[in-house]
Amino acid sequence: MNARPNSWHSTTSRLILIYGSLFVVWGAVLVGVIQWETTSYLNKVIDQMLQQRMHYIASTEPSRLATTVDNAAAIDPHGIMSVGLFDKDHQPVAGNIDHLPTSLLRDGQVHLLRHGLPRPDRDAERVRARGLATTLPNGDILVIAKDISTIDGIGAIIRRALLWGISLTIIPGLLGGFLLRRGPERRIRELQEATDPIRQGDLSKRLPVSRRGDELDQLAGIVNTMLGEIERLMNEVKGVSDNIAHDLRTPLTRLRARLYRTQQQLEGEPEAALVDSCIVDIDEVLTRFRALLRVSELEDRHRAACFDNVDVGQVLRQVHEFYAPVAEDRGQAFDLDIQPLQPVRADAHLLFEALANLVGNAIKFTPAGGKVSLRASMDKRGPRVDVIDSGPGIPSGERDAVTRRFYRGDNSRTTGGTGLGLSIVSAIVRLHGYALDIGETGSNGARLTVYCYALGPDDKVGTCLTRSVPEVTPAIV
Repeated sequence: MNARPNSWHSTTSRLILIYGSLFVVWGAVLVGVIQWETTSYLNKVIDQMLQQRMHYIASTEPSRLATTVDNAAAIDPHGIMSVGLFDKDHQPVAGNIDHLPTSLLRDGQVHLLRHGLPRPDRDAERVRARGLATTLPNGDILVIAKDISTIDGIGAIIRRALLWGISLTIIPGLLGGFLLRRGPERRIRELQEATDPIRQGDLSKRLPVSRRGDELDQLAGIVNTMLGEIERLMNEVKGVSDNIAHDLRTPLTRLRARLYRTQQQLEGEPEAALVDSCIVDIDEVLTRFRALLRVSELEDRHRAACFDNVDVGQVLRQVHEFYAPVAEDRGQAFDLDIQPLQPVRADAHLLFEALANLVGNAIKFTPAGGKVSLRASMDKRGPRVDVIDSGPGIPSGERDAVTRRFYRGDNSRTTGGTGLGLSIVSAIVRLHGYALDIGETGSNGARLTVYCYALGPDDKVGTCLTRSVPEVTPAIV
């Protein structure tokens, strides 16, 4: 079962996020520059207007100055341009400014009023303003100020324009990114589906390549070339081992027949025992060759076309019936526990062979008086079969190695066997697309579980999991 990729971890999503962030930052910088330039320009214009107004009013005759200030204030009833005339004691003489701004320097230069300026049309609400003050020859103080809240309004308009621009850009960008992301995600899912049979050992399959020739197609082409080379090398190695086993089986069979005739002729002679041991060794070699050829036969995936619905419970009953006398002779308890199971697509004879190998292995390594249990139950995705014994178990360091051909662990070196039983079980498991888990029972003993369905790379069910992939094998025989 392939894990579904996280859409927001895709390259397209990251590019959209990066480009969107860059656009927002660049837009903020651009609007900041525009606002700064606009504010500087408008402040400069206001400063020039204030200085011109100050020059005009200050040049009026002293006898008419108060009237001129009152007339200038009356022209602007909203107080946008404020004018005030104060005496030496800072008392108002004329104009619409009630109090002399204490923070305003009287140097004839335009400054920003720290505490603002009251607007008569806004219930004396203070607004940001720029102003200048100068001391006249007779000692009076002339103050002129202008409301600059208009500049702040222009800045707010620019910032709102930025927000609208970002919104109207990001929303279509996200929608377009979502649509653009669907194509690569669909391609990734197709590649994942194409790798399922490859993971199950069918190296003849290849990844799909479209006509676009993009990066995914280039990667798929590289993987396909690699798969072709791996398939060729594996077929060569497999062919060599199969040819050796096939070609040597005939002369060894002839040699055994001759030794058997010699044994008959030497019956009762001292040399007969030596011939007997030679025959036993040749039988062991022939058994290994037959096992190798059996593995090659099971790795032929064309046999999967003959699968049918199989009752796993019925197969387990046959295995139990077959091995019950063997367990009884060894003084072992052999339990069978089958819960209601759904049928599976399988070859009944091959499934019997795999489960029989596992049960036979459990009986062989369980000491006399021990216990072997054969259980079947339903998982969320299908049936599972557990073979549990009270034997010495499989050391954790050997659980990967026992799945290799001809491997014999420390606990099995003194017992009979070819070391190929697990390879046969592995081939059957992979042919069916199943998986086998090698675990432990929590105390001394082994637990081997056959999952009658495919497990993916994210499934974590045991200590050593043999999935439906090539070059990996289950259990122990």
